[in-house]
Amino acid sequence: MKQKNYIDLHKGATFIYILILMFFFNDYMSLQSNNNISIYVYLALHGTYGILWILKSKIYPDRQWESKCSVWYGLLIWLGLSLYWIAPYIILTHNIPNDINPSNWYIAMCISMYIFGVFFHFTSDMQKYIQLKYNPNNLITDNMFSKIRNINYLGELLIYLGFSLLALSWIPIIALITFIIIVWVPNMFKKDKSLSRYDEFSDYKKNTNLLFPFIW
Repeated sequence: MKQKNYIDLHKGATFIYILILMFFFNDYMSLQSNNNISIYVYLALHGTYGILWILKSKIYPDRQWESKCSVWYGLLIWLGLSLYWIAPYIILTHNIPNDINPSNWYIAMCISMYIFGVFFHFTSDMQKYIQLKYNPNNLITDNMFSKIRNINYLGELLIYLGFSLLALSWIPIIALITFIIIVWVPNMFKKDKSLSRYDEFSDYKKNTNLLFPFIW
């Protein structure tokens, strides 16, 4: 199987996983406390993201996930991605006092982060796919990539940060940071090294940021 198959399967299982958690903790058909609103919002955000990811994978797949891998490596991918499943478990199992329940403004902020994240992530991946397909021998430096070289990762960061903040816990944030350090950052430096084969990359690198605008 290809790496994308394991990733797509995990993304698709997210919606089902959250529903199982809600059913197991007797939260499936009730809204007994304000805290339960968070899990429904989480289901809507992370559940739809998994579906959107699968659609993206079918319509404009990412080449880096097309390579085949062993079953053990596929299971390792699942284990790593399962760090993102910590947040809904915490939302359902932690007895959060009413005075620190997420406000409507806080929930709106998380949803907004998700929306902006989906836009950055999916539009940049689409641009990359189209340009690599129809203009494969040129460095991508315009539009979504004109200021940030890894805006797709910035989009993913906003998406998963929106998910994690709903849990009102540091644990999902630490899991996200761990994933960024172990997977994202090495991939970004690996990409820079690969793109250095283009003569114009040096100037492009000087005029752009790796991940965050105006910072890094």
